[in-house]
Amino acid sequence: MNISVFGLGYVGCVTAACLTRDGHRVIGVDVDSRKVDDVAHGRAPFVEPGLEELLTEARERGMLSATTDEMQAVAASDLALICVGTPSERNGEVRLDYLRSVLTSIGNALRELQKPFIVVLRSTVLPHFLEEELIPTFTNAAGKGLCDDLQFCYNPEFLREGTAVRDFYEAPMVVIGHRSEPAASVVARLYANVQAPVILTDIATACLVKYVSNAFHALKVAFANEVGHLSESLNVDSRCLMEIVCQDTKLNIAPAYLKPGFAFGGSCLPKDVRALVAESRHRALTLPLIQSILPSNKAHLEACIESVLQTGLRRVGLVGLTFKEGTDDLRESPAVQLAETLIGKGIQVMIYEPAISPGTIHGANLRFIEDNIPHIWKLLTDLPILLQNSGVVVLLKKIGDVERCALHTLRRDQTCIDFVGALGGEELVASTVVFGVPQTERAEAIANVG
Repeated sequence: MNISVFGLGYVGCVTAACLTRDGHRVIGVDVDSRKVDDVAHGRAPFVEPGLEELLTEARERGMLSATTDEMQAVAASDLALICVGTPSERNGEVRLDYLRSVLTSIGNALRELQKPFIVVLRSTVLPHFLEEELIPTFTNAAGKGLCDDLQFCYNPEFLREGTAVRDFYEAPMVVIGHRSEPAASVVARLYANVQAPVILTDIATACLVKYVSNAFHALKVAFANEVGHLSESLNVDSRCLMEIVCQDTKLNIAPAYLKPGFAFGGSCLPKDVRALVAESRHRALTLPLIQSILPSNKAHLEACIESVLQTGLRRVGLVGLTFKEGTDDLRESPAVQLAETLIGKGIQVMIYEPAISPGTIHGANLRFIEDNIPHIWKLLTDLPILLQNSGVVVLLKKIGDVERCALHTLRRDQTCIDFVGALGGEELVASTVVFGVPQTERAEAIANVG
């Protein structure tokens, strides 16, 4: 394939070199004539292990050239990879002028050349900037909208300085955001020699994958460092500690808990986090990440409660009350806090929770109910009765097949708010609000109820 790579920094230069190794003919483009000269002569513009050998080999095979002329590059290629920088402004916002300039240049060239073309953006950018500003900038310059002959994809990179060549071939995944499956298939061919799953998705989701991945990496570094401070104060070897923690690939280093949903609760997580926070404060340690876990969970619960109140409906049915499915434990259950708040607001609440009944609860759990929420027994009911009489049904636990069938009896004048991802957005006749879908869709769903 004939490919142009705009931007010969770390991402662009490494991408260009690796693609030539895989048999593609590449022309690199940059406004920096020094970088262009280096690449054209098979020299690496910066230190990166393995890069210069690839560039030298590509030059000797005649598979790589470089230019400062955007028109020449577009004319010589069928697909452009954009790898220019998106640095931060002083206020933290993304600087877009480099991208605007490149997209305008490519668009102007295509307006003149009138050839089929695919533009693939690799630079890190937030989705609304891309969808609302950058793609229109490109199509306006090209003189036509996206169509069969003019396609746009987003393909985030996961290269790290110092290991970038290895990271290209050992990528954790290849993500391609697109509006056209044929165009996405063309982009996927660039990674035929990369042993990684190819994930096709929409452009906005692909944009956020890179940001969320990097935020999670930063979160892990900050968390480990805070653990280091706490461990040191307790005379514990934090490196040995974290090596043991990382041995757990079922819960710790795993997809477990990484699902947007309802707030956490129970007898362990809140208690143990509180203990770490109390100990860190006793020792005058500043651990802002660990100390913010419970406030963050509280803020999320309050947002969930507010989303129920915003419907304006006065009869609410809660499906689930324990702190998680598969248990009868109500201690520090966020669902109980939701129920208590709604009752305090004068809302009629009904609850379906098959895991609890007066005859089966005992011990600490029973004492908790008797001391804190003795009125809960009056609110428990069967699922059909709850569904028949609630204006809003709130899912707080996963549902089985029987419960799913029952939910299909909900009417058009009812609303189902799903905090656990149990339903598809269009599964029910009733208006369905699924936590985690775009906010505009959630707002429209709630508005339709009113």
